[in-house]
Formats: sequence, structure tokens, C-alpha cells
Amino acid sequence: MSFLNLDLNLLRIFDAIMTEQNLTRAAGRLAMTQPAVSNALKRLRDALGDELLIRTAFGVKPTSRAEILWPAVRRALSDLEAAVAPETFDVSTAQATLRLAMADATAALWMPALIRAIESDAPGLNARMVPLTTRDPRPMLMRADVDLVVGIFPGVVAQLAAGSSGGVTQIRHKRLYSGHYVCVMRQDHPLAQQELTLDAYCAARHLLVSISGRAHGLVDEALSKLGRERRILLTVNQFFSAGRVVANSDLITVIPKHLIASTGMKDAMVYKELPFSMEDVDIDMLWHERDMRNPLHKWVRGQLLTLTGGAFAKDKI
Repeated sequence: MSFLNLDLNLLRIFDAIMTEQNLTRAAGRLAMTQPAVSNALKRLRDALGDELLIRTAFGVKPTSRAEILWPAVRRALSDLEAAVAPETFDVSTAQATLRLAMADATAALWMPALIRAIESDAPGLNARMVPLTTRDPRPMLMRADVDLVVGIFPGVVAQLAAGSSGGVTQIRHKRLYSGHYVCVMRQDHPLAQQELTLDAYCAARHLLVSISGRAHGLVDEALSKLGRERRILLTVNQFFSAGRVVANSDLITVIPKHLIASTGMKDAMVYKELPFSMEDVDIDMLWHERDMRNPLHKWVRGQLLTLTGGAFAKDKI
């Protein structure tokens, strides 16, 4: 295939299909009929010599070639859009789908306000939540599985700040806010009415909230430095589940103070300061540089910065 003979409009259609993972939704996004989208996909397949997208019971699944191609196509389309129409963006008329990944508690805190902003100012924007199951979301962003990630990524942010990203150099980040960890338990827990000493803490049975499912966390690293350890009886990957279990058992857990309310069990629990030192927890948003100048993406990032700016300066709950 010669690039000179390629119909570049096919790449715009390819981007829409990859975004929606469904031909019918892609057709609606492009204001085209589904047969027209299918025909365009066939032409691109013929031109590139690859199936690109394979039909499944739930839509379409990209081939390896498509996954490699899409980030470059999306970045190029974004650059063209910024160059051709830099002053014509109107958030009130924009039509797009944005895929966000964040933990359940973070989403519970900020999605209601973000959705109100979308309903008010960007009614054509659709938000799609994607599960966050890792502390290193860079591959998700590189593959364009998601557009924006919000969460706790200390290792990733440290690498990015130091200019080292393990070969993944196209990720951008911005600090949204910080908080600190506390120990949470049910109101009538045996430790609720007494000082939480290090011995008492280590002797208790623990619940660990682990987004990745790994049964070892920052608390265990802090205890290890003191030559201590704890027994983790249960590991869960949702703060809501953690709240339910802790409020109805003798397990205790450690979570950021500002997330207590998002468990839905705030009135059934109490918190205590930890009997050992832990660094503050930082919540960052990460995105790929291909979306740096995307006006709608910039608008969403700006909304999150506005919503979260200074919200937990004193870690209020």
C-alpha cells in the first residue's frame, strides 16, 4: 500500500470504531449509516492487509496491528484538529465519549460533580468508567484503553517527575490533591475507646484495600521498616466493600481520611491516627500527550482541577 493512495478519512472512521468498540455506536458518532462504516472498515482492511477489528458477541475486538496503529492515528487526528480549527471549539456543542479510570471511592467523590458540569456545559459529552485494577496505568493510556486516569500512583509519578518512565515517555500528570492515612474501625470495636498503640495495631486482624489485588501494601512496607508485621485476613479491591466489612466485623483497615465518607458507612465507623508514620497520599491524574491539546480533554482536566483544588487542604470529612 502507498500512503499517497490512502483515503485519510478512513483513519477518522477507524478512530471512532476503536473508541466505541462497536460499529453501530461508531456510526452514530460519525453521523453515518452502519453499512457505510462497515464498507469504510473493509476498505481500510484491504489497504493495510489486516483484519484490524474482529467481531465478537459484545462488539469488535482490535487486532495487535490495530492496537499499535490507533495511538498514532489518534495523536495525528488530534494535532490536525488543533491546527485546522484552534479557535472554533465550543464545549456546549462538542460530541465525544471520554473514558475515565479511577477507584470506586474516587469516582464516588468526584463523578457526581463532574456529571453536573457535563450536563450543564457539555451535554454532548459521554463519560464511560473503566475499571482501575493497577497502580501503573501507563500501559492503559499508551494503548488508548482510557483517556484519563485518576488515582494513587506514587511509583509512576516519582518516575515521571524524575524523567524516567521505564520506556513509557509520553505520559503527563497533574497533582489534584493530597490527604493522609488513618486507621478505621467500627464504632464499638474493642480498640475504639482506647489508645491505638503499635502493639495493639499489629495484634488486630486487618482488611487491605488493594486495587491490584496484591496482598501487600504501603502499610506493610512502613511496618517492615519497624521490624513489625500484621495479619491481613481479607483483601478487597473496593473501598465500598471495605466499609461494609469493617463496619460489621472486628477487622480494621487503613484508608485515606477523605475517603471515609465514600464507603457509605461513615456513621458506623470511627477513625484513629496511625501509631507509626506514613507519608501523605497524593491523588494525581494521568493522560497521554496525544490529548494535551485536545480541547475537550483539556476542558475535562480543567473541571477536575477546579472541583478538587484545595478541597482537602485540611483533610476535612
